[in-house]
Amino acid sequence: MNTHTITSDKLNFEDIDQIIRQKKKLELSDDAKTKITRCRNYLDQKMESQTEPIYGINTGFGALYNRTIDKKDLSTLQKNLVMSHACGTGDEVPREIVKLMLLLKVQGLSYGLSGVQLGTVQRLVDFYNHNIIPVVYQQGSLGASGDLAALAHLSLPLLGLGEVYFKGEKKDSADVLEKMNWEPIELKSKAGLALLNGTQFMSAYGVYCCLRVFKLSRLADVIGALSLEAFDGRIEPFHPLIQQIRPHKGQIKTAERISNIIEGSELINRKKDHVQDPYSFRCIPQVHGASKDSINYVAYVFRKEINSVTDNPTIFPEEDLIISAGNFHGQPLALALDNLAIAMAELGNISERRTYQLLSGARGLPPFLVANPGLNSGFMIPQYTSASIVSQNKSLCTPSSVDSIESSKGQEDHVSMGANAATKTYRVLENLERILAIELFNAAQALEFRRPAKTSPYLENFVKAYREKVAFVKDDQVMYKDIQKSVEFLKEYDLTLPKEDVTKFQL
Repeated sequence: MNTHTITSDKLNFEDIDQIIRQKKKLELSDDAKTKITRCRNYLDQKMESQTEPIYGINTGFGALYNRTIDKKDLSTLQKNLVMSHACGTGDEVPREIVKLMLLLKVQGLSYGLSGVQLGTVQRLVDFYNHNIIPVVYQQGSLGASGDLAALAHLSLPLLGLGEVYFKGEKKDSADVLEKMNWEPIELKSKAGLALLNGTQFMSAYGVYCCLRVFKLSRLADVIGALSLEAFDGRIEPFHPLIQQIRPHKGQIKTAERISNIIEGSELINRKKDHVQDPYSFRCIPQVHGASKDSINYVAYVFRKEINSVTDNPTIFPEEDLIISAGNFHGQPLALALDNLAIAMAELGNISERRTYQLLSGARGLPPFLVANPGLNSGFMIPQYTSASIVSQNKSLCTPSSVDSIESSKGQEDHVSMGANAATKTYRVLENLERILAIELFNAAQALEFRRPAKTSPYLENFVKAYREKVAFVKDDQVMYKDIQKSVEFLKEYDLTLPKEDVTKFQL
C-alpha cells in the first residue's frame, strides 16, 4: 500500500525521500488521532473552568499578550490571527517545498501537544494527499515566533481564504474547497496559533537542501576526481597515512572515495613530470571533507527539528500543564542553514578553481580546451559563468543568523532570521549544482585530450553516460544549452559509488 502512516516514531530523511519519490499518501495513525483528540478535549475542559489568562488561548498575541479575550470570541481570535498574519511577499516558495511544509506541520501536530482539533490536522493531510498546495511567499518570517507569515499563508486555505495550486493551476481556495465538498475549518481556541507557531518553513527548506546536497557532495568528489585525472594530477595527497595524522571524518571519507573512484586508472599511475598539484586538486580531501562535516552537522539538526513540537504554548494533558515558552525560535536552524550555505559555497569555490586550472594550457592541455585556440575561444566563457556564480554565493553566505531586529513592541526582542537563511541557502544549493555542471563540462572535454590513455573504469562509465547528453566540442558553438544539459545530467544521474555500502543519506 502506497501510504505513509504518521506516528510518534521518528521521521527521517529516508522516510521523506520515499514519501516524495513514491508519491505516497499520508494517513494519521490511531495513536496520533488519540493523542490529538485527548489534548483537544483537555483544553476544552480546561477552558470551561479557567479564569486566569493563558497566552494565545484567551489573550492577544505578541505585545498584546496582556489583553484578555472573552470566551465567546475565542474562535474569532484564532481566525483573525491567521488572516492578520498572512503578510508574506516576494517570490513564491517552490511547490515541492510547500508540500514538505504540509508534511512537517502534520508531523509536528501529530504528537498531541498543540491543542488543535483532529479535523484541522486531517484537512492538512487531505491537502497533501490531493496535491492541493497553498501559495506561500518567501519573505515575511523572522524565524523566531515560528514562521508566522509563511505558515499563515499555508493555513489560510483551510479557512477558505488565500490561494492554492490545484491540478497545476492557481485558484482561490474557496473554489477548491467547494469543488472538493469540504467546509472551511472553524478554528477553536489555540488552533490558529498551533498552525502559525512552528518552524516548518525553515525546516522544509532545510530538509529539501539536505536531501539534495547529500548527492551533490558525492558528485563533487566524482567530478573532482575526473578533473584530477584530466589535469594529470597526483594520487599521493589521497594516501591513507596523510589522513590518519589529521583524522577529520570528512577528510578521511573524501580521500578514501577519490582513491576508490580512480582505482584502475592508467592516467593516475603514469610517470609525472611535476612533483606537486595546485591546492584545488591537492587539498580536495581537506576542503571537500570540511564541507562534509558541516553538512553532517546540519543534517543532525534537521533530523531533530522535524521530530519536535515547535508551537507555543505547549499543552501537557497528563501533567495538567500549559506552558508558554520558546520552542518556536529558529536559532538552531538559522545557524545550521548559514553553515550549510558556507559548506556548499566552498564546494563550488574549489570546483571553479579546478575548472580554471583545466583551461590554463598547462600539462599538455590546449588553452581553453580546443584544438585550435585563437580562432576558437573554446571553454573560456563557461569559466566566467562559474566565476560569476561563485561570487554571488560569497554574497549570499553573509550569515543571516547574526542579525536580529526587534519586533512586536519589544516583546520579540531577539529573532533568528532563519527564514532568510533558508531562502538564501536554497539559492546557494542551486548555484552549486550549476558550478559542478560547468566543471564536469570542462573536465570531460579535457579528458579527451589525454586519449588514448584511459582513466578508471568507474570514471569512464561516468563520462560515457554524460556523453549521451553532451558531446565533445570540436569548434566554437552555442554552449548555454550544453550547460543546461549538464545540470540536467547531474539531476537525473543515478549515482552509485565504488566500494561503498552506505545509503544516499550518508556522506
